Amino acid sequence: MDDDLRAVAVVGAGSIGASFAVLFGSSGMTVRVWDVDETVFPRCGADVDLRLSMLAEHDLLNEPIRDIRARISFHSSLTNAVRGANLVQECAPESLQLKKELFAELVTVTEEHTVLASSSSAIVPSAYSAGLKAGHRILGAHPGNPPHLLRVIELVPSPATSTDTLARAETLYRAAGLKPVVVRREIEGFLFNRLQGALLREAYCLLRDGIASVEDIDEVVRSGLGKRWSVVGPFETVDLNTRGGIAAHAERMGPAYERMGAERGQRDPWTRELIAQATDQRRALLPLEQWAERVAWRDEQLMHQLASSNDSPRGTERARKGAPTGHQSHQRLPHLP
Repeated sequence: MDDDLRAVAVVGAGSIGASFAVLFGSSGMTVRVWDVDETVFPRCGADVDLRLSMLAEHDLLNEPIRDIRARISFHSSLTNAVRGANLVQECAPESLQLKKELFAELVTVTEEHTVLASSSSAIVPSAYSAGLKAGHRILGAHPGNPPHLLRVIELVPSPATSTDTLARAETLYRAAGLKPVVVRREIEGFLFNRLQGALLREAYCLLRDGIASVEDIDEVVRSGLGKRWSVVGPFETVDLNTRGGIAAHAERMGPAYERMGAERGQRDPWTRELIAQATDQRRALLPLEQWAERVAWRDEQLMHQLASSNDSPRGTERARKGAPTGHQSHQRLPHLP
Protein backbone atom coordinates (compact mmCIF):
# COMPACT_ATOMS: atom_id res chain seq x y z
CA MET A 1 0.00 0.00 0.00
CA ASP A 2 1.23 3.52 -0.79
CA ASP A 3 2.19 5.58 2.25
CA ASP A 4 -0.39 8.24 1.43
CA LEU A 5 -3.19 5.72 1.94
CA ARG A 6 -2.17 4.69 5.42
CA ALA A 7 -3.54 7.43 7.72
CA VAL A 8 -7.19 7.06 8.75
CA ALA A 9 -9.25 8.65 11.54
CA VAL A 10 -12.36 7.03 13.01
CA VAL A 11 -14.73 9.53 14.64
CA GLY A 12 -16.96 7.72 17.09
CA ALA A 13 -15.87 4.84 19.33
CA GLY A 14 -19.04 2.77 19.31
CA SER A 15 -19.42 -0.71 17.83
CA ILE A 16 -19.18 0.47 14.20
CA GLY A 17 -16.15 2.60 15.03
CA ALA A 18 -14.43 -0.36 16.69
CA SER A 19 -15.18 -2.55 13.68
CA PHE A 20 -13.77 0.05 11.29
CA ALA A 21 -10.66 0.33 13.47
CA VAL A 22 -10.16 -3.42 13.15
CA LEU A 23 -10.76 -3.29 9.39
CA PHE A 24 -8.37 -0.42 8.71
CA GLY A 25 -5.76 -1.58 11.20
CA SER A 26 -5.64 -5.12 9.84
CA SER A 27 -5.24 -3.64 6.35
CA GLY A 28 -1.96 -1.99 7.31
CA MET A 29 -3.36 1.47 8.02
CA THR A 30 -2.59 3.73 10.97
CA VAL A 31 -5.88 4.37 12.77
CA ARG A 32 -6.64 7.16 15.22
CA VAL A 33 -9.95 6.84 17.06
CA TRP A 34 -11.71 9.85 18.60
CA ASP A 35 -14.91 10.20 20.60
CA VAL A 36 -16.47 13.13 22.41
CA ASP A 37 -16.66 10.86 25.47
CA GLU A 38 -13.18 9.53 26.16
CA THR A 39 -14.48 7.27 28.93
CA VAL A 40 -15.66 4.86 26.20
CA PHE A 41 -12.09 4.25 24.98
CA PRO A 42 -11.40 1.26 27.28
CA ARG A 43 -14.60 -0.43 26.13
CA CYS A 44 -13.77 0.26 22.48
CA GLY A 45 -10.22 -1.01 22.96
CA ALA A 46 -11.55 -4.22 24.51
CA ASP A 47 -13.96 -4.60 21.60
CA VAL A 48 -11.08 -4.17 19.13
CA ASP A 49 -8.99 -6.75 21.00
CA LEU A 50 -11.84 -9.27 21.03
CA ARG A 51 -12.52 -8.91 17.31
CA LEU A 52 -8.85 -9.22 16.43
CA SER A 53 -8.60 -12.36 18.58
CA MET A 54 -11.58 -13.89 16.82
CA LEU A 55 -10.11 -13.07 13.40
CA ALA A 56 -6.80 -14.66 14.43
CA GLU A 57 -8.62 -17.75 15.70
CA HIS A 58 -10.14 -18.19 12.24
CA ASP A 59 -6.83 -17.52 10.48
CA LEU A 60 -8.10 -14.29 8.94
CA LEU A 61 -5.16 -12.04 9.84
CA ASN A 62 -1.95 -11.63 7.87
CA GLU A 63 0.21 -10.53 10.81
CA PRO A 64 0.35 -10.81 14.62
CA ILE A 65 -2.35 -9.06 16.61
CA ARG A 66 0.21 -6.96 18.48
CA ASP A 67 1.43 -5.40 15.22
CA ILE A 68 -2.10 -4.45 14.19
CA ARG A 69 -3.00 -3.20 17.65
CA ALA A 70 0.09 -0.99 17.69
CA ARG A 71 -1.33 0.96 14.73
CA ILE A 72 -4.62 1.73 16.52
CA SER A 73 -4.63 4.60 19.00
CA PHE A 74 -7.22 6.63 20.91
CA HIS A 75 -7.30 10.43 21.08
CA SER A 76 -9.26 12.89 23.20
CA SER A 77 -8.42 15.73 20.79
CA LEU A 78 -10.29 15.70 17.47
CA THR A 79 -7.63 17.90 15.89
CA ASN A 80 -4.89 15.43 16.82
CA ALA A 81 -6.94 12.46 15.68
CA VAL A 82 -7.56 13.80 12.17
CA ARG A 83 -4.17 15.48 11.60
CA GLY A 84 -2.67 14.13 8.37
CA ALA A 85 -5.55 11.71 7.79
CA ASN A 86 -6.49 10.92 4.22
CA LEU A 87 -9.85 9.55 5.31
CA VAL A 88 -12.09 10.44 8.24
CA GLN A 89 -14.74 7.79 8.86
CA GLU A 90 -17.55 9.36 10.92
CA CYS A 91 -19.34 6.78 13.06
CA ALA A 92 -21.51 8.96 15.31
CA PRO A 93 -25.12 8.09 16.24
CA GLU A 94 -27.82 8.42 13.55
CA SER A 95 -28.78 12.02 14.34
CA LEU A 96 -28.92 14.64 11.60
CA GLN A 97 -28.24 17.54 13.97
CA LEU A 98 -25.26 15.76 15.50
CA LYS A 99 -23.80 15.00 12.09
CA LYS A 100 -24.30 18.59 10.94
CA GLU A 101 -22.37 19.88 13.93
CA LEU A 102 -19.65 17.25 13.58
CA PHE A 103 -19.00 17.83 9.88
CA ALA A 104 -19.02 21.59 10.39
CA GLU A 105 -16.15 21.04 12.82
CA LEU A 106 -14.39 18.41 10.69
CA VAL A 107 -14.08 20.71 7.69
CA THR A 108 -12.21 23.23 9.85
CA VAL A 109 -9.66 20.77 11.30
CA THR A 110 -8.86 18.65 8.25
CA GLU A 111 -6.78 19.28 5.16
CA GLU A 112 -8.00 19.84 1.62
CA HIS A 113 -7.04 16.33 0.53
CA THR A 114 -8.93 14.62 3.38
CA VAL A 115 -12.00 12.61 2.40
CA LEU A 116 -14.82 13.07 4.94
CA ALA A 117 -17.15 10.07 4.98
CA SER A 118 -20.23 9.32 7.06
CA SER A 119 -21.30 5.83 8.10
CA SER A 120 -24.93 6.98 8.26
CA SER A 121 -27.37 4.18 7.50
CA ALA A 122 -30.04 6.32 5.85
CA ILE A 123 -29.34 10.07 5.97
CA VAL A 124 -28.30 11.49 2.59
CA PRO A 125 -25.01 13.46 2.63
CA SER A 126 -26.47 16.72 1.33
CA ALA A 127 -28.49 16.91 4.56
CA TYR A 128 -25.37 17.26 6.74
CA SER A 129 -23.02 18.92 4.24
CA ALA A 130 -25.31 21.69 2.99
CA GLY A 131 -23.75 25.12 3.28
CA LEU A 132 -20.26 23.86 4.05
CA LYS A 133 -17.46 25.18 1.84
CA ALA A 134 -15.81 21.75 1.92
CA GLY A 135 -18.96 19.99 0.75
CA HIS A 136 -17.01 18.65 -2.22
CA ARG A 137 -14.96 16.51 0.22
CA ILE A 138 -17.99 14.95 1.94
CA LEU A 139 -19.88 11.80 1.01
CA GLY A 140 -21.77 8.94 2.60
CA ALA A 141 -19.89 5.67 3.08
CA HIS A 142 -22.34 3.18 4.58
CA PRO A 143 -20.86 -0.22 5.45
CA GLY A 144 -22.43 -3.58 6.03
CA ASN A 145 -22.50 -4.25 9.76
CA PRO A 146 -19.96 -5.28 10.98
CA PRO A 147 -17.65 -3.77 8.34
CA HIS A 148 -14.62 -5.88 9.29
CA LEU A 149 -16.60 -8.98 8.25
CA LEU A 150 -19.05 -7.75 5.59
CA ARG A 151 -16.73 -6.40 2.94
CA VAL A 152 -19.06 -4.07 1.03
CA ILE A 153 -19.48 -0.32 1.42
CA GLU A 154 -21.98 2.01 -0.26
CA LEU A 155 -20.48 5.28 -1.49
CA VAL A 156 -23.13 7.99 -1.67
CA PRO A 157 -21.99 11.28 -3.21
CA SER A 158 -24.09 14.40 -2.76
CA PRO A 159 -24.57 16.76 -5.73
CA ALA A 160 -21.64 18.75 -4.29
CA THR A 161 -19.25 15.80 -3.91
CA SER A 162 -16.39 16.07 -6.39
CA THR A 163 -15.46 13.24 -8.73
CA ASP A 164 -11.95 13.37 -7.27
CA THR A 165 -13.32 12.77 -3.75
CA LEU A 166 -15.37 9.82 -4.96
CA ALA A 167 -12.38 8.34 -6.79
CA ARG A 168 -10.11 8.81 -3.76
CA ALA A 169 -12.71 7.19 -1.52
CA GLU A 170 -12.96 4.17 -3.81
CA THR A 171 -9.17 3.79 -3.77
CA LEU A 172 -8.96 4.08 0.01
CA TYR A 173 -11.72 1.57 0.70
CA ARG A 174 -10.36 -0.91 -1.82
CA ALA A 175 -6.99 -0.61 -0.09
CA ALA A 176 -8.78 -1.63 3.12
CA GLY A 177 -10.18 -4.74 1.44
CA LEU A 178 -13.71 -3.44 0.92
CA LYS A 179 -15.80 -3.64 -2.25
CA PRO A 180 -17.24 -0.17 -2.86
CA VAL A 181 -20.48 0.27 -4.78
CA VAL A 182 -21.64 3.70 -5.92
CA VAL A 183 -25.18 4.91 -5.24
CA ARG A 184 -25.69 7.10 -8.28
CA ARG A 185 -28.32 9.37 -6.79
CA GLU A 186 -29.10 10.35 -3.20
CA ILE A 187 -31.95 8.28 -1.78
CA GLU A 188 -32.83 7.63 1.85
CA GLY A 189 -31.61 4.24 3.03
CA PHE A 190 -29.35 3.74 0.00
CA LEU A 191 -29.15 0.18 -1.38
CA PHE A 192 -28.43 -1.94 1.69
CA ASN A 193 -31.29 -0.82 3.89
CA ARG A 194 -33.81 -0.50 1.07
CA LEU A 195 -33.18 -4.10 0.04
CA GLN A 196 -33.14 -5.23 3.65
CA GLY A 197 -36.25 -3.17 4.38
CA ALA A 198 -38.19 -4.74 1.51
CA LEU A 199 -37.61 -8.21 2.92
CA LEU A 200 -38.28 -7.09 6.49
CA ARG A 201 -41.58 -5.42 5.54
CA GLU A 202 -42.79 -8.63 3.90
CA ALA A 203 -41.57 -10.68 6.86
CA TYR A 204 -43.66 -8.55 9.23
CA CYS A 205 -46.67 -8.92 6.92
CA LEU A 206 -46.32 -12.71 6.82
CA LEU A 207 -46.12 -12.77 10.62
CA ARG A 208 -49.10 -10.40 10.99
CA ASP A 209 -51.24 -12.45 8.60
CA GLY A 210 -50.52 -15.71 10.43
CA ILE A 211 -48.70 -17.23 7.46
CA ALA A 212 -45.59 -18.24 9.37
CA SER A 213 -43.76 -17.81 12.67
CA VAL A 214 -40.74 -15.60 13.28
CA GLU A 215 -38.51 -18.68 13.46
CA ASP A 216 -39.85 -20.25 10.26
CA ILE A 217 -39.42 -17.00 8.33
CA ASP A 218 -35.85 -16.70 9.64
CA GLU A 219 -35.19 -20.33 8.67
CA VAL A 220 -36.24 -19.72 5.06
CA VAL A 221 -33.74 -16.86 4.86
CA ARG A 222 -31.03 -18.54 6.94
CA SER A 223 -31.05 -21.89 5.16
CA GLY A 224 -32.31 -20.79 1.75
CA LEU A 225 -32.26 -17.23 0.50
CA GLY A 226 -29.34 -16.14 2.66
CA LYS A 227 -27.05 -18.97 1.60
CA ARG A 228 -27.83 -18.39 -2.06
CA TRP A 229 -27.47 -14.62 -1.80
CA SER A 230 -24.06 -15.03 -0.19
CA VAL A 231 -22.91 -16.41 -3.56
CA VAL A 232 -25.09 -14.54 -6.08
CA GLY A 233 -27.29 -11.45 -5.71
CA PRO A 234 -31.00 -11.20 -6.60
CA PHE A 235 -30.51 -10.39 -10.29
CA GLU A 236 -27.94 -13.12 -10.85
CA THR A 237 -30.10 -15.53 -8.83
CA VAL A 238 -33.05 -15.26 -11.21
CA ASP A 239 -30.73 -15.12 -14.21
CA LEU A 240 -29.26 -18.51 -13.24
CA ASN A 241 -32.52 -20.05 -12.00
CA THR A 242 -34.15 -20.09 -15.43
CA ARG A 243 -32.70 -21.45 -18.64
CA GLY A 244 -32.74 -18.52 -21.02
CA GLY A 245 -31.69 -16.15 -18.27
CA ILE A 246 -33.32 -13.15 -16.65
CA ALA A 247 -35.57 -12.36 -19.63
CA ALA A 248 -37.08 -15.86 -19.52
CA HIS A 249 -37.53 -15.61 -15.75
CA ALA A 250 -39.34 -12.27 -16.06
CA GLU A 251 -41.67 -13.67 -18.70
CA ARG A 252 -42.59 -16.69 -16.57
CA MET A 253 -42.59 -15.22 -13.06
CA GLY A 254 -43.16 -11.50 -13.59
CA PRO A 255 -46.98 -11.67 -13.43
CA ALA A 256 -46.89 -13.60 -10.14
CA TYR A 257 -44.47 -11.11 -8.58
CA GLU A 258 -46.67 -8.25 -9.80
CA ARG A 259 -49.72 -9.83 -8.12
CA MET A 260 -47.78 -10.34 -4.87
CA GLY A 261 -46.68 -6.71 -4.93
CA ALA A 262 -50.18 -5.46 -5.64
CA GLU A 263 -51.44 -7.50 -2.68
CA ARG A 264 -49.23 -5.29 -0.50
CA GLY A 265 -50.26 -2.08 -2.26
CA GLN A 266 -47.06 -1.87 -4.27
CA ARG A 267 -47.59 -1.41 -8.00
CA ASP A 268 -44.20 -1.41 -9.69
CA PRO A 269 -44.60 -3.63 -12.76
CA TRP A 270 -41.56 -4.98 -14.56
CA THR A 271 -42.06 -3.15 -17.82
CA ARG A 272 -40.54 -4.36 -21.08
CA GLU A 273 -38.10 -1.47 -20.95
CA LEU A 274 -37.03 -2.30 -17.38
CA ILE A 275 -36.61 -6.00 -18.19
CA ALA A 276 -34.58 -5.07 -21.27
CA GLN A 277 -32.31 -2.87 -19.15
CA ALA A 278 -31.70 -5.65 -16.62
CA THR A 279 -31.19 -8.19 -19.39
CA ASP A 280 -28.65 -6.02 -21.23
CA GLN A 281 -26.62 -5.54 -18.06
CA ARG A 282 -26.69 -9.24 -17.16
CA ARG A 283 -25.74 -10.33 -20.69
CA ALA A 284 -22.82 -7.88 -20.63
CA LEU A 285 -21.64 -9.66 -17.47
CA LEU A 286 -22.49 -13.20 -18.58
CA PRO A 287 -23.17 -14.19 -22.19
CA LEU A 288 -25.87 -16.85 -22.44
CA GLU A 289 -23.43 -19.33 -23.95
CA GLN A 290 -21.59 -19.29 -20.60
CA TRP A 291 -24.79 -19.69 -18.54
CA ALA A 292 -24.39 -23.41 -17.79
CA GLU A 293 -20.79 -22.89 -16.69
CA ARG A 294 -21.86 -20.18 -14.26
CA VAL A 295 -24.68 -22.36 -12.89
CA ALA A 296 -22.09 -25.06 -12.16
CA TRP A 297 -19.90 -22.44 -10.46
CA ARG A 298 -22.80 -21.34 -8.26
CA ASP A 299 -23.51 -24.92 -7.25
CA GLU A 300 -19.85 -25.49 -6.43
CA GLN A 301 -19.83 -22.45 -4.12
CA LEU A 302 -22.95 -23.68 -2.36
CA MET A 303 -21.35 -27.11 -1.93
CA HIS A 304 -18.33 -25.46 -0.31
CA GLN A 305 -20.74 -23.85 2.16
CA LEU A 306 -22.57 -27.10 2.75
CA ALA A 307 -19.39 -29.07 3.34
CA SER A 308 -18.27 -26.66 6.05
CA SER A 309 -21.62 -26.41 7.84
CA ASN A 310 -23.66 -28.55 10.20
CA ASP A 311 -26.07 -29.23 7.32
CA SER A 312 -23.78 -31.78 5.68
CA PRO A 313 -23.69 -35.42 6.85
CA ARG A 314 -20.11 -34.98 8.05
CA GLY A 315 -20.97 -31.67 9.68
CA THR A 316 -23.95 -33.22 11.45
CA GLU A 317 -21.74 -35.99 12.77
CA ARG A 318 -19.10 -33.50 13.96
CA ALA A 319 -21.80 -31.44 15.68
CA ARG A 320 -23.22 -34.58 17.32
CA LYS A 321 -19.79 -35.34 18.74
CA GLY A 322 -19.41 -31.75 19.92
CA ALA A 323 -16.55 -30.93 17.56
CA PRO A 324 -16.39 -27.59 15.76
CA THR A 325 -17.25 -27.74 12.09
CA GLY A 326 -14.72 -25.06 11.19
CA HIS A 327 -14.64 -22.95 8.06
CA GLN A 328 -13.12 -24.22 4.87
CA SER A 329 -11.77 -21.23 3.03
CA HIS A 330 -11.75 -21.38 -0.75
CA GLN A 331 -10.80 -19.05 -3.52
CA ARG A 332 -13.87 -17.51 -5.09
CA LEU A 333 -13.60 -17.80 -8.84
CA PRO A 334 -13.69 -14.52 -10.75
CA HIS A 335 -16.96 -13.49 -12.32
CA LEU A 336 -17.18 -14.68 -15.87
CA PRO A 337 -16.84 -11.85 -18.40
